[in-house]
Amino acid sequence: MIVDTDKTVVGEQQEELKPTSDADAEADTDQQKIIAERPPNPQGTALRHCVNIGHLPSAYLPSLVRHGSLMKRGESVEAVKKRENVATNFIPVLRSGGWADIGDRDCMEDTHICIDSFVDKFGFPPIEEGPGAFYGVFDGHGGKHAAQFACDRLPSLIVKDADFPLQIEKAARRAFLQTDNAFAEACSHDAGLSSGTTALVAVIIGRYLLVANAGDCRAVLSRRGKAIEMSRDHRPDCTKERIRIEASGGYIDDGYLNGQLNVTRALGDWHMEGLKAHGVSGCGPLSAEPELKRITLTEEDEFLIIGCDGLWEVFLSQNAVDFARRKLQEHNDPLVCCKELIDEALKRKTADNLTAVVVCLQSDPPPNLVVPRSRVRRSISAEGLRGLQSYLDSLRS
Repeated sequence: MIVDTDKTVVGEQQEELKPTSDADAEADTDQQKIIAERPPNPQGTALRHCVNIGHLPSAYLPSLVRHGSLMKRGESVEAVKKRENVATNFIPVLRSGGWADIGDRDCMEDTHICIDSFVDKFGFPPIEEGPGAFYGVFDGHGGKHAAQFACDRLPSLIVKDADFPLQIEKAARRAFLQTDNAFAEACSHDAGLSSGTTALVAVIIGRYLLVANAGDCRAVLSRRGKAIEMSRDHRPDCTKERIRIEASGGYIDDGYLNGQLNVTRALGDWHMEGLKAHGVSGCGPLSAEPELKRITLTEEDEFLIIGCDGLWEVFLSQNAVDFARRKLQEHNDPLVCCKELIDEALKRKTADNLTAVVVCLQSDPPPNLVVPRSRVRRSISAEGLRGLQSYLDSLRS
């Protein structure tokens, strides 16, 4: 901390220094004349020295005030404090929609769920100020049974877990593995259910967002128009997944897990030989354990897109955010936005089932972003102009 020496320093005794003799007084007067004759310091400020604020009583610690040069023109200190505290005060206002299309496939194996209030859905008491919501996309393969089973089971297992909501990460991880084991039990009684599914769920509690993913569905957050990926695709070409697979006795063959599957995490698929350790969910080359990511939402966070891999085959994450943002600015309807995303993906010739969920985090549409004009003037020198003219002349000849 920097402290001016012309102000009282707590814990030090201030004394007025007096000359002890006439010789000292004369020397002191000469020294003052020398100082007075010096030219002023162009950086002129009071002499400063450093003190350790750890030794100061808390009652004397000054509050930090942002310098006026760092504030926006006409902005008060109170406005700055309010703007800087917005992250802790922001409460999302949720609206959602979901849309799906069979695409170029013979059957539909995807499903999704949108619960804007699990307080109303499950009778769960409100935990804190703000919403409690659940969203999920499930991309089935080898049939639709695993996807529907996970969609029906996961929400209630998470909300009713003993660690929910204080340790929501543990609750989500446990719910995925319990769902996987329960589906294995169901398949043991009815072999016709045998299938698999990737799963991505997003849980919003107050101002917190948790995404749990097992597979290649993807969740992307729009933060003032910038795409923030909330999940990682679990595919055989992922280095971290390859390391995990090989450590568990599996292998990658021609881009497929054990030569059979093009995803490395999924629920179900118990009928596939060598992919899962029976009775121990989460073990084996094909894991049902989700990868988790949790963030605190702020007023800069606008909406969340959750989609199956068919959507991301033809959309980059930033491309999808840009497209959805423009549509929401037009009509501010998440359901219509989902349909427009799906329609655009079909125009781009995706070959898979398509499912998209859009969750708006604010009641207003995304604002227009104004790029500040640069104050730096750019010019070209006379020599540069001559060089450019010479180059253009050479093109003509």
